[in-house]
Amino acid sequence: MSEIIFDAAVTLNGFLADENHSLQWLFDVPGAEKPDPELLPKNIGVHVEGANTYQWMLEHENLIDEPEKWQQFYPNITTFVFTHRNLPVPEGADVRFVSGALRDHLPTIREVAGDKNIWVLGGGELLGQFLDINALDRLALTIAPAALASGAPLLPRTLGSERLELIEARQAGPFARLVYQVLTAH
Repeated sequence: MSEIIFDAAVTLNGFLADENHSLQWLFDVPGAEKPDPELLPKNIGVHVEGANTYQWMLEHENLIDEPEKWQQFYPNITTFVFTHRNLPVPEGADVRFVSGALRDHLPTIREVAGDKNIWVLGGGELLGQFLDINALDRLALTIAPAALASGAPLLPRTLGSERLELIEARQAGPFARLVYQVLTAH
C-alpha cells in the first residue's frame, strides 16, 4: 500500500523557507545542490505542494523557459498544487491546481498515485492539514546547518510526541536526517 510522506529540508530552528518564501538558505549549504539520492523518497507517483513552494521552484530553476528540466525533477509524476492564484505550468508538465480543504481532494490524489507513494513537499500549513485528518504516514526531515531569524515554519500547529515514533536518525553529509512514523491521533 502506498504511503503519504512529508519530506523536506528545514533549518536548525524549524523553518522551511525564509520570509520571502525562498529556499536559497538550503542551496547555500555545500553539497545541497546534489543531494544524496538515498535522502529522497522512493516510488513516488504524486507530489503535493503549496503555491509558494511551486512558484519558488518555477523561478529558481527557470522551469517555464526550460521546461525540459521539469521531467528531470519530476519524471512521470503528477503534481497537485494547493493555491488560489493563477500560476503558469511548464510545457509538458502534469500540474493540477486545487483549492479548498485537503480532505476534499485526497481521494483524487490517492487515485492518481495508485500504488505509488505521495510526497508532500511543503509548506507547513499543508503538512498541518495532512496531520489534522490523520493522512500522513511518515515525516522525514533533513536538518540543515543553517538558521533563519524568521520565515515559514515547519508546522504552525502543536504536535505532541504521542503522534511521532522515531524510526531513523543519522548523519547525511552536513545534514542531520530524522524520520518519524506518524501515529494516528485518537
